[in-house]
Amino acid sequence: MSGAAGPPPVLPGFEHVKRGWHNSYGAYAARILPGEYYVTRHEEGIYTTLGSCISACIRDRATGIGGMNHFMLPQTANEPQDWKATGLGAATRYGNFAMEHLINTIMKHGGRRENLEVKVFGGGRILENMTDVGRRNIAFVRDYLKAEGLKVAAEDVGEIYPRIVLYFPNTGKVKVKRLRSLHANLIASQERKYVESIAAQPVAGEIELF
Repeated sequence: MSGAAGPPPVLPGFEHVKRGWHNSYGAYAARILPGEYYVTRHEEGIYTTLGSCISACIRDRATGIGGMNHFMLPQTANEPQDWKATGLGAATRYGNFAMEHLINTIMKHGGRRENLEVKVFGGGRILENMTDVGRRNIAFVRDYLKAEGLKVAAEDVGEIYPRIVLYFPNTGKVKVKRLRSLHANLIASQERKYVESIAAQPVAGEIELF
């Protein structure tokens, strides 16, 4: 098998996502960046690099349609470190936004809520002198999924490692590579830029699950 035939068709709204053939995977794969998500109904992978950010990998077991997101909760100026004390404050809206967009898009294209399979990755504490943003992100996604009645089928979260995560929604297979600490500074820098960008512009509107 080769990439000569070109990548599979892309769903509307995801044309901007970079995709390419990977010999090591034997498949096409889409790369998502912080703040992005991607959904596919075809035999292609989705991958990203995570530090303290979270990626939820969600698919319909019956149809194989599914996707991955990549998000972090920003720390707002008026929000205490113990974000749970404030309930669903401003920062948690970013997590809700990322999760609901992913789930709604899967369901819009034929997925059924009762068939959803969820796997969660990331939330590493990649720099010792940073607050444990990863722990906060892990707690959020677990609470979110529990509130929505969705069980976690598998996870690799926390600890001190950055990760590369490759997900194939059509089969549910996930490959996780834990990176050496020398990558941590670069990944942390990328995540800081992402947090600064989302803190500068509020989430537009509220979203409800179908």
